[in-house]
Amino acid sequence: MIGINDDSLASIEFRLNWEKNDVHHTDAVYAQRVNFWRDLFPASLRRKLMGSYAGDTLSQPFEPGDLVALPDERQRHTVPHGRVEGQRADGSPLTPSYGRFYPRGILRGVSGVFRGNIDPFRCTDMDDAGIRADFNHPLAGLDLRLDVQIMEVRDKFEEHGGTASDWIEQTLTGPGMQSRYNGSATRFFEGPAFERDDPNDDRRFYERPRLVQHIDDQAIATISGLYGRLIPPGGRVLDLMSSWTSHLPEDLATASVTGLGMNTAELAANARLTSYDVHDLNRTPRLPYPEASFDAVICTVSLEYLTRPFEVFADVARVLAPGGVFVVTFSDRWFPPKAIRVWKELHPFERMGMVLELFRQSERFTSLATFSSQGRPRPENDKYADRMLFSDPVFGVWGHRQPNS
Repeated sequence: MIGINDDSLASIEFRLNWEKNDVHHTDAVYAQRVNFWRDLFPASLRRKLMGSYAGDTLSQPFEPGDLVALPDERQRHTVPHGRVEGQRADGSPLTPSYGRFYPRGILRGVSGVFRGNIDPFRCTDMDDAGIRADFNHPLAGLDLRLDVQIMEVRDKFEEHGGTASDWIEQTLTGPGMQSRYNGSATRFFEGPAFERDDPNDDRRFYERPRLVQHIDDQAIATISGLYGRLIPPGGRVLDLMSSWTSHLPEDLATASVTGLGMNTAELAANARLTSYDVHDLNRTPRLPYPEASFDAVICTVSLEYLTRPFEVFADVARVLAPGGVFVVTFSDRWFPPKAIRVWKELHPFERMGMVLELFRQSERFTSLATFSSQGRPRPENDKYADRMLFSDPVFGVWGHRQPNS
């Protein structure tokens, strides 16, 4: 067995763990072809990695300032409204909202900022003088923990040079954007947030069965693994906005799995379901089940189609047993005509923040958490394998119904 040394290559999963506003977050990046001769690591982490073998795990805590620069007031700028020149996808002017992230390139007159700059800033305030743009990293000032799993170690045959990769910087790109600023609610839902390109009756759009997978097999396995960790064995499960497959682990024993979806043929083809109901949540957000009917509710790659999510989340809490879990998972693929406007405008990590706000505003969930997974290899048999190197990313948000709610 080969141990990690300067002449080895490795596949490693980095998991960043952090907490903010009483929410636990885990953000995973799968790194392929890690080259210890040229790639960059914090010195303390590199020392721990040296000599490790495939299958080993290790953990490294980092204090504020170790991985991410501490908050710096010089990175906060007041920008007059007339110098914010962004546009929405439809060409309408972009007005930043509190707590949201935007590319710095929409700002004019800020030192070091150029047109086309996609580095994010956070809007942290606004008044008659302009907006307050915070360039600090969203994880600045937080304790972080990096959990590392060595997946594979192999010898290099030869060294050709090349570009050094900073895997920790890649792991830190995105995390933090799902959290609130100073504990105040992010304003995701202003204006036409729930408008869609196709406002017609959803029953027309979903009347034709679509017996295809909307994410690749690796992403499905990641979601299945998450459900397996969170759903209690022997529980009653509601598959919300269900289709012809439920992505539950094959070895997860359940008392029942109820599907609620829009197409009879898709639901009938789902062998995991013990019963199903055809139901349009955008017309009738109240679920057709008694209170405390389920121990777990899942919603897989579908949340972006809800036009009345506040009502749906409140009613999910009603049908969950006290302590029951509601798990929402999604990726970066959807049907554009039916996805709500705000979803398409958000950074992927902000979408987790939006889902967190839906949980919070129902006021019936506790133990909130998020999970993300990126960089896994795309399966070789996937139809996009010749065009896309990585598996579809996976994002998850969940919470438990409060015992006394």
